[in-house]
Amino acid sequence: MQFAANLFDSIMNYPPEQAAIFLQEAQRVLLEETEPDFKLKKLWWTLVFLRSKCLTRDLKRLLGGAVYSGPFKGMKLTDEAMADNSSPHMLGSYESELHPAIERVIAQGYERILNIGCSFGYYSIGLALRMPHVKVDAFDISDAARKKCRDMAALNGVSDRVTVSGEFHGEDFVKYTKQKTLAFVDIEAHELELLDPVKFPALREIDVIVELHDLAIPTISKTVTERFLPSHDCEIVRNKHQFFPFEEIFGTEKYIDPFDSFIATWEIRDGHTPWGVYRVK
Repeated sequence: MQFAANLFDSIMNYPPEQAAIFLQEAQRVLLEETEPDFKLKKLWWTLVFLRSKCLTRDLKRLLGGAVYSGPFKGMKLTDEAMADNSSPHMLGSYESELHPAIERVIAQGYERILNIGCSFGYYSIGLALRMPHVKVDAFDISDAARKKCRDMAALNGVSDRVTVSGEFHGEDFVKYTKQKTLAFVDIEAHELELLDPVKFPALREIDVIVELHDLAIPTISKTVTERFLPSHDCEIVRNKHQFFPFEEIFGTEKYIDPFDSFIATWEIRDGHTPWGVYRVK
């Protein structure tokens, strides 16, 4: 624990070389020929992102290669999964607003999970670990993301139950109506085209959790939810800011800068991305 305490002292301070880099970046932004309001926002985002990367690096050394808390506590993370700003995944605070819905999913006993837009596999692998009998079909259009997801599956010993493929097509929903299925969707506003029960009637028999990208199309959550109202019980889960309770790790006697506690859970959202949770009636 003494090692952890010493390491955390280094995390919460700004070593001279780190401070120098931050100040150089701040000066570069301030010298740009842009509007003051845009310049200020860019300065804020630049410095917070740099700090986030530093916290990610040091938390990786502190916590090791496994998720610390949350529904996927203990899931092993590959080095690629812990790159850049991945401290929310390491801490287990990632999308904590969804945690109650995730626990309900785990309790429901689904036979099949469709993770459409799987990225590196946080949900694909996490759900496979928590649901030992479920089969997960993960999809992503990115070659790099698919490789990361396969590596995560191998590291966690679930490759036999996680299949990773490329683009998912709406016509394929019908393949999954013979079993209890959940579609977990995060496809950067393309849910507007994919999640249409009129175009793809099989969706009326499938539960859905989807990240709704209102930041791209402000009416997308309203439009998609209205499509599911005739066949599903519909819930909208809103984004919330949070502070990670580091006193759980280090005790209440150690002061943790609340700003760093916020940055450690920052998910780099620049607009509303609520979730739609749609359960077949």
